[in-house]
Amino acid sequence: MKSDGKPEVADRGKGTGDPGSPTGFDALDHRLIHALQLDGRAPFSRIAAVLGVSDQTVARRYTRHRTHGTLKVLGLPDAQALGEVQWLVRVQCTPDAAVAVAEALARRPDTSWVGLMSGGTEITAVCRAVSSDHSDVLLLQKLPRTPSVIGVTAHCRLHQFYGGPQGMISKSGVLTDEQIARLSPPPPDPAAAPVTLTDADRRLFDILARDGRTPLAELAAGTGWSPTTVRRRLAELRANGVLYYDVDYDLRQFGYGVMVALWLSVEPARLAAAGEAMAAHPEVAYACATTGPNNLFASVLCRNVGAVYTYLTTRVAALPGVRSMESAPRIRHIKGPGPLFSTGHTAPGRRR
Repeated sequence: MKSDGKPEVADRGKGTGDPGSPTGFDALDHRLIHALQLDGRAPFSRIAAVLGVSDQTVARRYTRHRTHGTLKVLGLPDAQALGEVQWLVRVQCTPDAAVAVAEALARRPDTSWVGLMSGGTEITAVCRAVSSDHSDVLLLQKLPRTPSVIGVTAHCRLHQFYGGPQGMISKSGVLTDEQIARLSPPPPDPAAAPVTLTDADRRLFDILARDGRTPLAELAAGTGWSPTTVRRRLAELRANGVLYYDVDYDLRQFGYGVMVALWLSVEPARLAAAGEAMAAHPEVAYACATTGPNNLFASVLCRNVGAVYTYLTTRVAALPGVRSMESAPRIRHIKGPGPLFSTGHTAPGRRR
């Protein structure tokens, strides 16, 4: 029983995803992940009150999953709020060099979501440039100078339909509308001018990218600010939309086994409608409009290849204005939204 006399969910240390594993996710873990997606630095006491469990249960669940590497909160900068330009890059390689090229891309601090696709001959990555003036240098200097790279295409992200602070868990329905409202912070100010980060801000983001729940004292030590200044700056960056929190977790615990990248060519007059419709699909973790002959990109998660076929022949087939489609399954995850994984570690089941 909780201190208020209400029953709470038992914390047995096992989840429905893997009954024999202490890191499996159960229904309470799903609600916890959704709560952290809404506000990654929300006090455990507030999350516990909304979920109807004790503070200790929330803290214990989070600590267990964080320790086992199945759950991590990340504090990330929003490229659009900073006035940055994002590029979706596709690199074609010879099979013997693909992993080495992908790992070289992943070591760059301005890349994210690096993955090995299809039959191991294509790499996809998201690259960031301070502005469009820097994009040519960014793309040319990222790739190793090797004849094993046989082709590169780059697509500028024009508009994001889904992603960023909107995680896959947001579509799960594990929290009620009332719970979402109680946990959601105020929305950022859309009229805020682009923010220029200071060196201290960059150090702050470096720490938050590794652990978005890093205590104030550690953030203060890493930035040279006082804890009060850190707290105020975090609030400012959130209010300006520059800082958002994301949750990195093992989607295998949710039953997702296949990630597929979709590149669609859509009639310009129907691009917005198709993108908004795709953003609402429960299978879509990310969707954006891009430059190039394929002007709509999506990252799709399904339970198996059969579910991918069903998705393509039903939901995608019903999208307005689609002229052609290209799909590529991800076979190896190299880098996510945060820092590069430690040497030798890959996470094929990570989200998106």
